[in-house]
Amino acid sequence: ICEQIEDPKQAKGIVRREVVETITPGASFADDMLDRARNNFLCAIFPSGDLVGIAAADLSTGEFRLVISLAGDTEAVLSRLAPREILVARSVEPAFKLTDQSRDEGALVTEREAWEFDPALASSDIARHFGVASVEGLGLGDADLPALGAAGALMRYMHELQPGGVPHLARPVVERPGGTMPLDEMTRRNLELTESLRGGDTGGTLSSVLDRTLTPMGSRLLHQWILTPLTNVEAINARLDSVELFAGDPIAREAVRESLDGVRDVERLASKAAAGRGTPRDLRALGDSISQLPQVHAALETLVEKHSPGFGPLSTLMTKWDGCADMATDIIDTIVERPPLAMGDESCIRDGIDSSLDEWRSLRDGGKDAIARIQMDERARTGINSLKVGYNRVFGYFIEITNSNSHLVPTDYQRRQTLTGAERYVTPALKKYEEKVLTAAERIEERERELFDALRKRIGAHVRRLQCISQIAAELDVLSTLADVAEREGYVRPQVTEGFDLEITAGRHPVVERMMAREKFIPNDVRLPEDARMIILTGPNMSGKSTILRQIGLIVLMAQIGSFVPAAVARIGVVDRLFTRVGASDNLVRGQSTFMVEMSETSAILHTATSKSLVLLDEIGRGTSTYDGVSIAWSVSEYLHDQIKCKTVFATHYHELTQLTDELVAACNYSVEVKEAGDRVLFLHRLVPGGADRSYGIEVGRLAGLPVAVLDRARKLLAVFEGEQIVSALDKGRRAGIRDPGERAPGAVKTSHKEQLGLFSQTHPIVDELKQIDPDTMTPLEALTLVNRLVSHARQG
Repeated sequence: ICEQIEDPKQAKGIVRREVVETITPGASFADDMLDRARNNFLCAIFPSGDLVGIAAADLSTGEFRLVISLAGDTEAVLSRLAPREILVARSVEPAFKLTDQSRDEGALVTEREAWEFDPALASSDIARHFGVASVEGLGLGDADLPALGAAGALMRYMHELQPGGVPHLARPVVERPGGTMPLDEMTRRNLELTESLRGGDTGGTLSSVLDRTLTPMGSRLLHQWILTPLTNVEAINARLDSVELFAGDPIAREAVRESLDGVRDVERLASKAAAGRGTPRDLRALGDSISQLPQVHAALETLVEKHSPGFGPLSTLMTKWDGCADMATDIIDTIVERPPLAMGDESCIRDGIDSSLDEWRSLRDGGKDAIARIQMDERARTGINSLKVGYNRVFGYFIEITNSNSHLVPTDYQRRQTLTGAERYVTPALKKYEEKVLTAAERIEERERELFDALRKRIGAHVRRLQCISQIAAELDVLSTLADVAEREGYVRPQVTEGFDLEITAGRHPVVERMMAREKFIPNDVRLPEDARMIILTGPNMSGKSTILRQIGLIVLMAQIGSFVPAAVARIGVVDRLFTRVGASDNLVRGQSTFMVEMSETSAILHTATSKSLVLLDEIGRGTSTYDGVSIAWSVSEYLHDQIKCKTVFATHYHELTQLTDELVAACNYSVEVKEAGDRVLFLHRLVPGGADRSYGIEVGRLAGLPVAVLDRARKLLAVFEGEQIVSALDKGRRAGIRDPGERAPGAVKTSHKEQLGLFSQTHPIVDELKQIDPDTMTPLEALTLVNRLVSHARQG
C-alpha cells in the first residue's frame, strides 16, 4: 500500500509517496479479510533436533504465542493454529517436511534467510522490543531457544510488512510440551470440532453447539479452548469451578451476559488504534464497548461475593480488573455519537472540544448563511426571482440564471459556465465569501485530523490495558457461555481425575442430540477401567457404532476444556492424547488411496499413543481384502492391548475379532442391539454386552432404497453363501498343526444358516463329503446313488 507522505500544497514537483504497509494473508487489519471468530495467525517454524519452535502472531489482535513442541506434534500444533502464512528458513529441509500438510490446507509458505532464525540474535531483538534487559524477563530460558529463533524471524518479517512497527504486539504466551493435548488433523476432522466433514462450514460441529458467545473475543477464545484441551487436572477443575459458579446462579450469569452483549471487538479495535489504523467509527465503537464494562464488573462482583469471596479463578479475574474508564470517557467526550467511516466525510469531533475548531466551524456555517443572503440580495437587485446561488466542486460557488432572463444580467457578472438552458456567473462578493468558506472547511478538516490523531495515539499508548481487559471479558464470555449451554442442554459436571478409568453413564452425542428430538436420542453407558480397557464393538450398519465412538471422544474432550458434558454421570481419567480413526477418505492431492490414508493414520496412532491415551478406531482394515483386513485389525488390537495398554474402543464388522476376548485379558465385547420383526430389523442404538453375529447389510440396502429385485437376489445369494457346519480357516490351520504367532489361535466358528458367513468359512458340506469318497472302491450302483443324493440335496438349496 503506497500513500502520499507530504502535503501536495507544499510539495515541489511530484508529491512524495512511500510504501506504508504490505498486506499478506497473515498480515492484515482489513475487516473483510478477517474472520471475527478466528485468529489470523502468521507463523514461523524453527526445527532444532527433536524439538520444533513455533512463533505465532495475530497482527489484528496483537496476540503473540511461542510454542515448543515435539517434532511429531508439530503438524497438530499447526492444525490448531491454522495459520494463513508460514515462515520457514530457506534450504532447511526439515522445515519443508513440517509444512506439507499446511500447504495442503492453503497456508502461504514464505521462505526467509536462515540467519534470521538465529536464537541469539532473536533474543536481543525481542528483549529490545519489549523493553526488558533479557528474555528471562519474559519467562524465556535456554529450553525455549527453538521458539526464540522462530520469534526472531517472525518479528523481523512483521517490521518489514509494517514500517511503523508493531507496538501493539502483546508479551508472548509460552506453551511447552505437557500442558495441553495436541490434537492431530485426523482427530479434529473425525470429531468435527470446528469444521464439518461435509465442508468448511461450522454447522453440525461441536463449536456450533457450544459457541453462544456474545463477543468476538469470546468466540475466538472458545475456538482456541476447543482445539487445546488441558491435561493438567488442577487447571481443568479450576475452569469447571468457574462454569459451575455461573451455572448455579442463573440471575448473576444472565446479568454478566447482558452486560457483555453489545461489546464490540475490543482486542482488534485497540490494535488498530495502536497501529495508527483506527477510523473515527472504530474509536467510537471502542469507547462505547469500554463504557459497558463497569456493568460487567458489577455483575461479576455480585457473583463472586455471593459464592466465592476471596478465592477461586473468578476472584483472580477480579484482582486483574481494569475497566479503562478514563479511555472510555476520553473517546466518548471527543468523538461524535455517529462518526463517519473516514476522516473528511463529515465532522467527527464534538463541539466544545477545541476553541479554534469551533471558531472555524462558526465561520464555515456563517459563510453558508452569507451565501443565502447574497442570493436574496441578488434577486432583489436584478429582479430575477429564479436566480439561484449554488456550489460545484469544480467551479465553486456560482449564480445561475436562465437564458430567458439573460437580458437582466448586470454588467459586473462574470460568466463561469454555460449550460443548455442557463448561464452561471460569479461576482466579486461571491468570490470573497467562497474563499472564506472553503478556507474554513479546509482548516476544520486539518484540525479535526490533528485532534483525532492525538486521541488515537493516547488510546494506542494504553493498548496493554485494553488487551488485558479484553482477555478478561473474553474469558467471562466463554465461562458464562459454557454454563448457559450446560443448563439449556442438560449437561453435568464431569469428575476429572488423575486415574486411568473412564466411566460415562447415559452419555449422549452433543451434536446429534441437537439434530433430533431429545426423547429420540438413546443414551449409552461406557466403562473403561484398567482391567477392561479395550472394547471390541460390533453391530450392524446404521446401528450407531460411529456415533458412540464420537460421543465418547467428544465427552472426554469437553471435560478437558473445562465444559460440562452430555451425560448423567461422567468420571474422566485425564488423557494425554485423543485419537479417532473413523470413516474412510482418500487424499488425492498427496497421491494416497483410501486404504493408504487409513494405514497412515493408524500408524501415527500406534507410534504416538501412550498408556494415558484414548484411542477410538472404526473399521480398521476394511480398505483391502478380507484376509489382509482382518489380519491387520487383529494385530492392531493386540498391539494396543499388549504394548500400549491404553483405553481403546475398536468398532468393527469383522465378527471374528470378538474372539479376541478369549485371548486378551483386558478386552471385552460389546454390540449395538437390534430387534428382528419378521423380515424387518429395528435399530435400537443401545450398547449391550456381547458381540454381534450379523451385519444386516441387506436391510440397510432396503432402507437406502435399493430395488426389490436386487434385495431378493441378495437374500438368495446370502442363503447360498451361508451354510451348516462351516469351519473357519483358522480352525483348519489348527487341525493341520499351524498356530498363530501367539500360540493362541481362535477356536472354530460354527454358524447356523441364519448367521452371516464367517470370514474364513469358504468350504461347503457337500465339498467336505466328496473329499471323504474313494471312487476306486465304489460300485457303479453306489456311485449312481451318491450322485442322485447330491443332486437332490443341491436342488433343495
